[in-house]
Amino acid sequence: MAPDDRRYSKEHEWAKLEGDEVVVGITDFAQSQLGDVVYVELPKVGDQVQQMKVMGVIESVKTASDLYSPVSGEVVAVNEAAVSEPQVINESPYDRGWLIRVRPDNPDELQQLISAAEYEALTSEGQ
Repeated sequence: MAPDDRRYSKEHEWAKLEGDEVVVGITDFAQSQLGDVVYVELPKVGDQVQQMKVMGVIESVKTASDLYSPVSGEVVAVNEAAVSEPQVINESPYDRGWLIRVRPDNPDELQQLISAAEYEALTSEGQ
């Protein structure tokens, strides 16, 4: 079950508001579809990301997929553990496997994302 304390994109990223920053990662559904993650390319601290625009790439033994930012803003932190040991994304997608922290330009963008229940309905439809 997707945690209720965050919002989700239909592209399988999650966004969790912590203070004035948004923590971003991929969902458990996404990592299970990808299989063993072997590489992740993320933006750098200071980069600007745009909502629903490509912010990086994630590669597994099966495929490579674009990562989309669920919010617009400035990247204030990158999870170096996910870059150096990408298997942490498989092991702990909602906690230790987070990808970036963003200082959002507009926190209201979170409301454009879907709830955990809506995300569960989306993924149970086999999408």
